[in-house]
Amino acid sequence: MKNLIYIFIIWNIITSYEFGLDKLKSIHKKWRISEKTLILSAFLMGGIGSLAGMIVFHHKTKHIKFKILIPLAVVINIMIVTVGLYYKTRT
Repeated sequence: MKNLIYIFIIWNIITSYEFGLDKLKSIHKKWRISEKTLILSAFLMGGIGSLAGMIVFHHKTKHIKFKILIPLAVVINIMIVTVGLYYKTRT
């Protein structure tokens, strides 16, 4: 269980970093990380990191797609963790 928590934390740091990296690349007119990848990373248990990355780096905050999907990913991530912890304590 402890390892899953560490993986969850590391993954959210990585997803936050993705937003920072994409912002940096957009400023310098370089190759970008696709929106699909950013959103998929959020739904694959990286919602909190993605939301933090959006806020900290002020990146993709005006895109309606991100305003809706990233918070939705956070809610779904929290639900998955809650259900997992619930069933873990029952066994």
